[in-house]
Amino acid sequence: MKVIDLNCDMGESFGAYTIGNDEGILDYITSANIACGFHAGDPATMKKTVRKAMEKNVGLGAHPGLQDLVGYGRREMDISPEEVYDIVVYQIGALYGFVKSEGGKLQHVKPHGALYNMAARSASLSEAIAEAVYKIDPELILFGLYGGELVTAGKKIGLRTAKEVFSDRTYQDTGKLTPRKEVSAIISDKDKAARQVIRMVRESKVMSLQGADVPIEAETICIHGDHDNSLDFASYLSKALREAGIEVSAISKFLK
Repeated sequence: MKVIDLNCDMGESFGAYTIGNDEGILDYITSANIACGFHAGDPATMKKTVRKAMEKNVGLGAHPGLQDLVGYGRREMDISPEEVYDIVVYQIGALYGFVKSEGGKLQHVKPHGALYNMAARSASLSEAIAEAVYKIDPELILFGLYGGELVTAGKKIGLRTAKEVFSDRTYQDTGKLTPRKEVSAIISDKDKAARQVIRMVRESKVMSLQGADVPIEAETICIHGDHDNSLDFASYLSKALREAGIEVSAISKFLK
């Protein structure tokens, strides 16, 4: 039987602002990427999200981003590998503290937004992230875009890595994600998204926007928790995967 992890970004509320339906979505995912206070989140939200995820036996992950609250961490910055190392250590350390204080175990790390995309293209930034993760805990799993530099850097330093694909994003002939600024970047039809991910898992292929079959490997699937229909999307996708005979399980339970 095919097995896949289903992850979602969460813990992105802060202060008086509420983003996403984290508690509801936790019923349908197996790994949670928890914001660490730079692009979103705050101490109270981090603690609450860790507790709720643990109650529902969802794998705990740190979701470090660029220090850009206004841009939600989705605007690229001119940043050195040393600076990336520092902000990743800082943010993982913050979440690690909450996880430890609640008696939990941190499972993985997945960079957020622009940091994730920059790392996918840059070997030096990816190596800085991988080093930060490894030095904190070499047992942590590093999530990275399939075909990107982050997975390569993680393997190079000795980390377990998880190749990530996206349920609600379209792909190009190159195997890269369609840029978010393009109208065709997001898949809002949940049935279409489900068909895409089932094919990714079963056949290791994805249909590009240009109509070509592109090879792809999926070990974890990302859904986004900040969309209006995120809860319905998560519920539908989880059910569709199971009905297709695909087991949905936390990455740490099956990744070698």
